[in-house]
Amino acid sequence: MNHLKIALLAALALGLALAAPALRAAPLEVVASFSILGDFVTRVGGERVAVTTLVGAGADAHNYQPRPSDARRLGNARLIVANGLGFDAWIERLAQSAGYRGRILIASAGIRPLAEEDEHGHAHEGAVDPHAWQDVSNAIRYVANIAEALSQADPAGAAVYRQNAARYIAELEALDATIRRTLATVPAERRKVVSSHDAFGYFSHAYDVRFLAAAGVSTQSEPSAGGIAQLIRQLRREKAPAVFVESISDPRLAERISHESGARLGGMLYSDALSNADGPAPTYLDMMRHNLETLIKGLAPPP
Repeated sequence: MNHLKIALLAALALGLALAAPALRAAPLEVVASFSILGDFVTRVGGERVAVTTLVGAGADAHNYQPRPSDARRLGNARLIVANGLGFDAWIERLAQSAGYRGRILIASAGIRPLAEEDEHGHAHEGAVDPHAWQDVSNAIRYVANIAEALSQADPAGAAVYRQNAARYIAELEALDATIRRTLATVPAERRKVVSSHDAFGYFSHAYDVRFLAAAGVSTQSEPSAGGIAQLIRQLRREKAPAVFVESISDPRLAERISHESGARLGGMLYSDALSNADGPAPTYLDMMRHNLETLIKGLAPPP
């Protein structure tokens, strides 16, 4: 009889163990406005979160037009994560239309924004550059903000979120040091970068690389013919070594600038979006490492 009881208790214990995954709380539903934020949330949240990214890999969040299905996704969310700084203002309107009443985290909160500049280098009064993640020290602030918001939305997972964020921040700090150390090996007169979309102001400010672009910070308007001509004259005068294609821009602009200025094409940079999983920049860490490698190769003196 005792043996029968032991066998029954063992079977019950085994059944409970097998059922444990089903008894766990459902993952926290989080919606991120675009792919880089989605990667940040995934790294901090781990298995405790289910992340939906509205503007996916390779897509331009500047000009995004929300779909009806996006409103349904927001309706199921416990937390929305947006960049702010005017980059994804459409998500607030979408959340309102979806009847969302939860928190919208502005991941860039606490960052000192840079002024938005036009193709002539003049600051637009009151406008800010939204691409703050291009400075890795700002990405660390994003991660800290996300960890705090997840902890508030899911207090039971707070310790997990803090641990994940701490590990990730250590990787980001190492990456930041690598970028600084590597770019310092490039002579100052060669640290001039020409890109088709001016999304690298924070990178320029943080890592002492001068970026020139024919287009403004926003991709919503095409650069003027006069602006392109002025840039080409400047490149000839300053002997910029290379022109880089930006992943969400029309490569023909960079090709034209390269052809008319004499600067060689230096490769593709990722600014506003990650690549697909099989591309060179499926995560933020991969994106920044890829950009660094591309810049170093493009700025190196010709053999």
